[in-house]
Amino acid sequence: MTGPGGGHRLLDRLTAADLPAHVQAASVLCLPVGSTEQHGPHLPLATDTVIAEEFTRHLVAEHGATFDLWQLPAVPYGIAPEHAWAPGTLSLTITDFTTLLHTLVAQYVHATKARHLVLVNGHGGNRGVLAALVYELRHAHDISVCVLHPLALANLPAGGMPEIHAGLHETALLLHLAPDTVHLDQLTNHQLQDADEIRRQITDRGASWPWTSGDPLISAAGVIGNDPRTATPALGARLLRQALAAAVPALEALTGRKSPCS
Repeated sequence: MTGPGGGHRLLDRLTAADLPAHVQAASVLCLPVGSTEQHGPHLPLATDTVIAEEFTRHLVAEHGATFDLWQLPAVPYGIAPEHAWAPGTLSLTITDFTTLLHTLVAQYVHATKARHLVLVNGHGGNRGVLAALVYELRHAHDISVCVLHPLALANLPAGGMPEIHAGLHETALLLHLAPDTVHLDQLTNHQLQDADEIRRQITDRGASWPWTSGDPLISAAGVIGNDPRTATPALGARLLRQALAAAVPALEALTGRKSPCS
């Protein structure tokens, strides 16, 4: 993560004295937002936070100089009531989640000159709230802001099942980004799920339901998606490359700067 003068682009590793010279109004603050929740028997509770944080790290490493990106410490909590049945899941209320982000953004606006913000969202359950929250953040704090969703940016076909949670794609990403956290040996089998029921409860844009990953119709031991046992680090690397490339147009639109790769 190369920064000015060959240094880093981690905002919290700057000293108070150094920050004003490095972080200017045109700088872009990148805030990873994850969740702490069950991810089947084989992935850690921090899966969404790891994906958000690692995607941000790679994004800053590849495009930090072009767009003046600075990585912020990750927010490891999100909105996850769909996983509340499982041990270890922590879920904020919508009010608490939006208040936390408003508070953090207000503090960063006060503490720095930066007026561009990218929220890097690793958890699907945060998406709907973040889509509305960006309007409030823009008006309340006078910043330009967008949300990036790494797994949606990757946009690769997976198989017969919609990739919702802890399936093929998330497992592949973790095998590439944090292989020591993946325990494929804990997956002794992969129960078939009802793809039509997954679409009805989760992906149908015409109706919204309070679904749960504890529902055996749509979940296999907390997994909603294609068989994670078929995941490979190579697929994870491909997903990451695809997502990083797809993020560039959003950074160009946010900053008004063009990437040399465009």
